[in-house]
Amino acid sequence: MNVLLDNLDLYGPFFLTTIELFLWSAVGSLILGTILAMLRVSPVLAFRAAGTTYVTLIRNTPLTLVFAFFVFAYPLLDIVKLSFFTAAVVALIVYTSAFICEVVRSGINTVPVGQAEAGRALGLTFGQILGQIVLPQALRSVAPPMISTLIALLKNTTIAAGFSVAEAGAIRSYLSERGDNQLIGLLWVALGFIILVAVLSFVQRSLEKRWSVAR
Repeated sequence: MNVLLDNLDLYGPFFLTTIELFLWSAVGSLILGTILAMLRVSPVLAFRAAGTTYVTLIRNTPLTLVFAFFVFAYPLLDIVKLSFFTAAVVALIVYTSAFICEVVRSGINTVPVGQAEAGRALGLTFGQILGQIVLPQALRSVAPPMISTLIALLKNTTIAAGFSVAEAGAIRSYLSERGDNQLIGLLWVALGFIILVAVLSFVQRSLEKRWSVAR
């Protein structure tokens, strides 16, 4: 307990940074992942190819390399300067959106084809059918895997510590500099993540109950 109390100036701000990093990345990943899923089920071949290529490349690329690109290689392009925090958010969004895409696409595939055909019969466009008919039903059925992907995103935020972002994953190195017990310190970090994951699990159960789909 002394390790925690003596280092509240680390645990408080660093975990707040972790939460902020997670929230920004989660919102961005959900948006980009949904767009990618729409591309992957698009009737336009070029769109499907673009979505498939993105997902295949990113899912087979280690997250550390994605971080390295945005932290070290991207600045050399001299397009838009990114802080370490922003670069970490972008890296997490780029990586996680590929997995969100597959979750959303699997949900889209669970919606009966007759739903889309009925929309076409009413004269709706492909975008209207997806946005007004298919996606609302698809998102209801993918709540558990979606939250599981976000939990993985939460744990992946610790990689940002290796790229100069002061978040929970960096606490150990600071404890080392202060001469405190690193093992005990890491146990407190683990407890913090357990609590955060428990919150997401509670949200998952709540959504499952509210969005339960009759089979």
